[in-house]
Amino acid sequence: MKFHESGLWDAPVLLLLPGTCCHWQKNFGHVLPMLNRRFHVVCASYDGFDETEDTTFTTVTDQVEKIEDFVQQSFGGRIHAVYGCSLGGSLAGMLVERGNIHVNHAILGSSDLDQEEGLSARFKAWLIGKVLYGVMQKGQLPRWMQKRLDAKPPEQKAYMEKMLAMMGLRDRSMAFVKRESIRNQFYSDLVTPLGEKISVEGTTVHCFYAKKMGEVYLERYRQHFVQPYIVTHDLLHEELLVCQPEKWVQEVCRAVE
Repeated sequence: MKFHESGLWDAPVLLLLPGTCCHWQKNFGHVLPMLNRRFHVVCASYDGFDETEDTTFTTVTDQVEKIEDFVQQSFGGRIHAVYGCSLGGSLAGMLVERGNIHVNHAILGSSDLDQEEGLSARFKAWLIGKVLYGVMQKGQLPRWMQKRLDAKPPEQKAYMEKMLAMMGLRDRSMAFVKRESIRNQFYSDLVTPLGEKISVEGTTVHCFYAKKMGEVYLERYRQHFVQPYIVTHDLLHEELLVCQPEKWVQEVCRAVE
């Protein structure tokens, strides 16, 4: 795992955690120039998803432990804020729950917090690993997936294209990722539990709730956290980050400042 630092070295620390199968720069590169003017920004780059390393993603718990070690060694165990994109939101929640470091503000970016067990979780991880690995190798969707995408309304298609670009599925930039890393990341996210009614003194949990995902996710935020601060947008999963970056930065700054 690597940590890429930028911005103001004497400013509050903002830790950014990428989403599922995402490269840190593709996930956050378009918002870094704006964040760098306000924060000391640290982007985590998961094992198996950084082209400068020959590593394999194992479990989300392993990644959380490495993040904790880095924060303890670099910042004395305390940072101002963490933003977790999708999968990264689960990791942000785990950082708060475990209590090995202190975070003033933890922001979950429309994370689904899905939980599953047994053969179903293994099958899903195997299937997604197989499909995504093939797409990453070729830099294009299978024909049947592309046809479904082309049939979407223009606005929804534009959003989905930006999500595909964020995951490096349009340019072969993620062709270095091993199938095992994809499978392990999906599987460990599904089977690693996040506690309920998490509450830590001095920590505010913010949930960017993408309303078009459905109310089940709003219920999950309230299930896992005591009095989470819900920021509602009538949008799809991480649509604010990928389609409205200036507004996303404003929302993050409003939350942590």
